[in-house]
Amino acid sequence: MFVLSGYEYLLGFIFVASLVPVLALTASWLLRPAPSGPERRTTYESGMEPIGGAWIQFNIRYYMFALVFVIFDVETVFLYPWAVAFNRLGLLAFVEALIFIGILVVGLAYAWRKGALEWS
Repeated sequence: MFVLSGYEYLLGFIFVASLVPVLALTASWLLRPAPSGPERRTTYESGMEPIGGAWIQFNIRYYMFALVFVIFDVETVFLYPWAVAFNRLGLLAFVEALIFIGILVVGLAYAWRKGALEWS
C-alpha cells in the first residue's frame, strides 16, 4: 500500500520534527503574559535608561580575535572523534592528524605574525 516501503519511519520522524516547533511556538503564544502598557515596549538595560545610540563601531581586532578563537575551537571538535578512536585507526590516521595540526600551526603563526592576537 505504501509506495516507498522502508521510509515510514523517516516520514514519521520528519512529521514529528515539523510538529514540535509548531507546538512549541503555539504553546508559548497561548501561555505568554498579555502585553500591558507602554512600559513593556521600552528598552531595558539593567534597570537604567540607555545612553547613546545602539550603533557603535568596534575595533576590527575584536572580530579577528574571535575568528582565531573559533578556528581553534573547531580544531578541538575535529580532533575529539579522532582521539576517541585513536587505537583503532593506526599510523596513517596519526600522520593525517599531524598534518592537520601542522596546517593549524601555520595558520596560528600567520595570525601571530599579522598581529591578530595582540589585544591592545
